[in-house]
Amino acid sequence: MKSRLEKARDAPGSTKARTLKKARQLFGEYGFHGSTTRMIALEAGVDISTLYYHWGEKADLYEAVVLDINDDLREQLRHVEQLVRGRTLAERLGIAIDEMTDYLLAHPEVSNLVLLRYFAKTRAEPITDLRVPSFVSTIARAMKLADKDKPVSPEARMQVLAIMNGIYNFISGQEFFRSIVGVERDRYVALIKETLKFIFIPAFAGKEV
Repeated sequence: MKSRLEKARDAPGSTKARTLKKARQLFGEYGFHGSTTRMIALEAGVDISTLYYHWGEKADLYEAVVLDINDDLREQLRHVEQLVRGRTLAERLGIAIDEMTDYLLAHPEVSNLVLLRYFAKTRAEPITDLRVPSFVSTIARAMKLADKDKPVSPEARMQVLAIMNGIYNFISGQEFFRSIVGVERDRYVALIKETLKFIFIPAFAGKEV
């Protein structure tokens, strides 16, 4: 039997899919505890009873959102891995920064949920979580900061986290940072990429495994 999430993906124009999309946005903006099922139902244009019919309780919907984001991230990382294969470390980093910045700007709820989950002080969260640790290892191996047949070192994990944290913060805080920098959005996006490459490519040069 297909899961609720699978059914939503099979019918992207359905009420179930529309509700999932709005839930991603609101959980990303306000977190699990700051979002209510009434808020989500209102944004999706459905009755609260319809939301419960399609998704169950709020924790069930949150779980579906996290699983959906995990699957999206996995596919994006596979895409990046294909693009960087066989290139130098500097080229791999440049491509990865460009691709992940564009992806996360198109899906800002991903960055927001990561930051809310790991930096906000809240009550106990649902069990389902964003698979950040496994994604960090995947990125480290794709960048060849670690050998694919060996455990990823703490140093390599920290290097990946430094890059990802930079992207997450620049995206989640873009309205605040743009006001400081004083540029329009397109220029700000270019500056995110330029700045991260300026910092990380020289720092990692010569670290080929």
